[in-house]
Amino acid sequence: MINSQIEIPLKSQKTRRYRLFEILPGFLSWSILLAPVLLSLVNPSLTAVIIIAYFLLWFVRAIGLNVRVLQGYSMMQKHQKYDWQRMNEELESLQTSQPSKTIPKWHQQVIKRVTEDPTPLKPSEVVHAVIIANWNEGREILEPTIQAVIDSTYDAKKIIVYLAYENRGGQEVEVRNNQLVKDFKHKFRYMEAAKHIDLVNEVVGKGGNITHAGRQLEKYLKQEGIDPNTVMVTTLDADNRPHKQYFSALSYTVAASVDPLRVSYQPIPSFTNNIWDAPAPMRVIATGNSFWNLVLSLRPHMLRNFSSHAQSMQALIDMDFWSVRTIVEDGHQFWRSYFKFDGNYEVYPIYLPIYQDAVLSDGYAKTFKAQFIQIRRWAYGASDIAYVAEKAFYTPNKASRIDRFFKFMRLLEGHVSWATSPLILAFAAFIPLFFNAESYAANQLPIIASRIQTVALVGIFITFFLSFKTLPPKPARYKRHRSFFMIIQWVLLPVTTIAFNSLAALTSQTRLMLGKYLEKFDLTQKSVKK
Repeated sequence: MINSQIEIPLKSQKTRRYRLFEILPGFLSWSILLAPVLLSLVNPSLTAVIIIAYFLLWFVRAIGLNVRVLQGYSMMQKHQKYDWQRMNEELESLQTSQPSKTIPKWHQQVIKRVTEDPTPLKPSEVVHAVIIANWNEGREILEPTIQAVIDSTYDAKKIIVYLAYENRGGQEVEVRNNQLVKDFKHKFRYMEAAKHIDLVNEVVGKGGNITHAGRQLEKYLKQEGIDPNTVMVTTLDADNRPHKQYFSALSYTVAASVDPLRVSYQPIPSFTNNIWDAPAPMRVIATGNSFWNLVLSLRPHMLRNFSSHAQSMQALIDMDFWSVRTIVEDGHQFWRSYFKFDGNYEVYPIYLPIYQDAVLSDGYAKTFKAQFIQIRRWAYGASDIAYVAEKAFYTPNKASRIDRFFKFMRLLEGHVSWATSPLILAFAAFIPLFFNAESYAANQLPIIASRIQTVALVGIFITFFLSFKTLPPKPARYKRHRSFFMIIQWVLLPVTTIAFNSLAALTSQTRLMLGKYLEKFDLTQKSVKK
């Protein structure tokens, strides 16, 4: 049964107030984009000053982002080298060895804290369940994901796996999922294919699919007498391949958590599976998204559920799993959990990658379209603004008022900046000059803006460096010139930022303004080259 207290209201249930908050992000974004034009008509000099201040603000932000990317990369490299199995053994026995390259110093502090104040679970008590959502992806996409779970340093015989597939995929999809279960079930503690049939008041998407699989998992746990408080559920898309240390690191982090029922665990999505095969614009976008996830991992106040994440099975049962009324069930799960548990909810980073595909379809036209649709779907997270406003300000809850307010403001600012900043940074400096060519300030503005942007471009060398450090080995089918293209592709950064990120976000916000809701999860086609 749907928990009406935290579920998104149906279209017929949305109040005028709720609609106003749905309109708000689009209204603000379009207002900001029109502001340089309107202000230039009134006072070009003042407009120039405001635009310079805006450029300087983003210059400072760019420096901060570059520093965070370097820190995040360093953190991820260290965590991949840690001996998580040994650290789990020591956390189990509460005896620690001397720090080394594979045993960090903070591990001793964790042992000391847990010794003085025991946590609810030991590493050996954590049970892992994995839900792999799929629709029409072929075996060539799904099998490597299953194999990545098997190849983990964690014993696959202790892992429960559900292949969550859609009834609308037809007989071929059903046969494929059942065959995969037949081929691999002996590798796991348990494996099952769960067929989801669309229900009334559900959007066509991933949320309903994994929720159905979660309910099947609940039945299995009851049948086997497994306490859901001990079960951590990781959701994966069809192309998501967890790092070999992921489950060991997750076990450790859960066992070190004071209250694992009020935490979700977020690994770092890294879009590198097929990065050598994707067209240059898609490679730039994929690398940018990977780096942004690194940045977020170091900003706890900004960290949200995205794509693959893990959460306690008992918490999922308490909140009736995931929302079945949104196409952005991952990001929305943070807000759903936050309000369900009265603000007593956090996201902990797992500094290990979950390798995912860059967008790649049949031909450039289809690939470009698929990329735009994917980012538009992500940007549709702006729909959470109305939900958060309703729950934070107009629904009784025990969460801190200050925390609710700042979380709402960060959410709103993030989506408005997503839609407006690339366009403002690219074009705003020329607008006052267009309306008043004789103004000294208007004439100087493009020059000043250009110099600020030139200095900011120094940060792109960090991107060059890290993009090559994070690349998987080059496939033998590509010659040396492919590496050269990996360098010059970054001249496309301004184009991809505007054409895909900014315009996709504007599209999503404009649809919300007009009440033209996205009610179908547009699957991003997964392709591989052999």
